[in-house]
Amino acid sequence: MKKIMVVSDTHKHHRNLARALEQAGTPDLLIHLGDAEGYEDYIADMAGCPLEIISGNNDFFSMLDKEKEIRIGKYKVLLTHGHYYYVSAGLDTLRKEAYSRGMDIVMFGHTHRPLIEYDKELTVINPGSLSYPRQEGRQPSYAIMEIDRRGKVHFTIAYLRQ
Repeated sequence: MKKIMVVSDTHKHHRNLARALEQAGTPDLLIHLGDAEGYEDYIADMAGCPLEIISGNNDFFSMLDKEKEIRIGKYKVLLTHGHYYYVSAGLDTLRKEAYSRGMDIVMFGHTHRPLIEYDKELTVINPGSLSYPRQEGRQPSYAIMEIDRRGKVHFTIAYLRQ
């Protein structure tokens, strides 16, 4: 079983990221979907595993990629912060982009609201925010992506225990 932890929008508040890593256990890969605000090296040291990280709308002077296409197991995954696809207004533009690139999974942040949406061809994931959650209840969240022995992917939204 391979475990990937997906986070976004930490905004320089790393205590909750440290707690989430402790709660989830060290993943095989940490994906950060932007708004690390210059702390990518600190987050890489903290993770204790490989890190994929992209820039967000608050990563003003970042040299990070705006988005990445990666492969996780048999899945083609698009990593984006989401603001270039107007995700605050809906997911249609993001979905169209992911479909046009032949992606299996698209992961985004920016809205600070956790989401898992499946359809036949595409899975859309937003881990929410560990620092400034905006969903009802405002509980800090992250996503866990697990790949089972058969290579099938499973997603869960996890909430930081208080």
